[in-house]
Amino acid sequence: MSTATSRRTEPAVVETKARPALARRQVHAVAGCYFVASFAALGLPPYLTEVLPELGDGAARWAGLLYVVPTLFGALGAPLWGRLADRFGRKRLLLRAQLGLAAAFLLAGWADSLATFAAALVVQGVLGGTFAASNGYLGAALEGHSLSRALTLMQGSARAALVFAPIVVGALTPWLSPHRQYALLAVLPLAAALMLAKLPEPDAAPVGAVQGDGTAPGAEVTEPAGPVLPAGYTPDARPLRALYALEFAFVFSTVISFPYLISLISQQLPGTGPLVSGVLFALPHLCYLVAAMGVHRAFRNRPRTGIALGFGCIAAGLAGHGLAGSLASFIAVRLVLGAGLTLGLVCLSVLAADCAKGRAPGGLFGSIEFFSKAGAVAAGVAATAGNDWFGPVAPLLTGTAIAVATGLATAAPLLARTLRTRRSPRCPH
Repeated sequence: MSTATSRRTEPAVVETKARPALARRQVHAVAGCYFVASFAALGLPPYLTEVLPELGDGAARWAGLLYVVPTLFGALGAPLWGRLADRFGRKRLLLRAQLGLAAAFLLAGWADSLATFAAALVVQGVLGGTFAASNGYLGAALEGHSLSRALTLMQGSARAALVFAPIVVGALTPWLSPHRQYALLAVLPLAAALMLAKLPEPDAAPVGAVQGDGTAPGAEVTEPAGPVLPAGYTPDARPLRALYALEFAFVFSTVISFPYLISLISQQLPGTGPLVSGVLFALPHLCYLVAAMGVHRAFRNRPRTGIALGFGCIAAGLAGHGLAGSLASFIAVRLVLGAGLTLGLVCLSVLAADCAKGRAPGGLFGSIEFFSKAGAVAAGVAATAGNDWFGPVAPLLTGTAIAVATGLATAAPLLARTLRTRRSPRCPH
């Protein structure tokens, strides 16, 4: 075979050079900073019905809308902040996110009107985005299984904050109202920014890397970095589009059960106290904290199988909520939902790490955050409409339908591939 022919038929070689990966303690520091900075963002929204009467909304009629305001504006801002991080530095933009969160909490805590408080929530959404910024920072320094493990740890930080933050806020309420706690908890992202300032700036985006949406960047993204890619190299956009769709569907089908779960528990299990309701709410997130790393080891080489199983568990768990008539059965369906939550979050992290190869991490994780938050906003709207029309079971049925459809769509190619493999004749020795 001629040399010219060889050059035409052999795949392009991706030259690599060593890039300094973060030490484990540094990865843990990023996850820990996200945990402490998320306390107000995740712990205070459930108490909006107590905050708004202090601001003139006696019936807390605006609670549902204000609940999704930070999420909505965070979704709109995440892709832009991600691209700016690729251009000006991930550490700088991560510090910007923490300081923006602190400023928003201070404004919310000292707001004396509903309009000022709403403006503070808008600022929180626009200037926050610590999760996407943290993932972009990690994506610039890690790759492959190291990156997917770090992303799994980041999700663990989010789950831990979601479990413990409302408890801490509730414990502080007799001494300080949830409204004023916004100002107090602004200390946490400030402390996180001080800790993050000591971390190194990771390598910049690879030469020739594409943005998070799969398109080639402008000439300004030309800094040296880890993988040095051939000129004109463009990663396949199909896995990225599939990841966006899975992210949206997963967040929609899980978050839609959150807003009216306490009402459903009161309806299905009359006489249940707030402590038991809180534990039932936290069970799926506790499942993640216990099992995430084990699931990562089991499914890191077959994430689509894990995602298909995850959507199946989510569908079964959500459907079971409407049938559970005892505390034991409710615990069981919450644990099934927790298994689906864990499988989905871990395997989506693995797919995100795969898609990060050859792409600018800031733009990638900013775009992922956009679709995640879009799924949360859509779930909140659907849950509100379904509950108003048909009661607290309706959001669960909607989530079940989305989970079933997405699970079947994910499993169908896997099943077809398995059948083709079994039917293909063995190669002669």
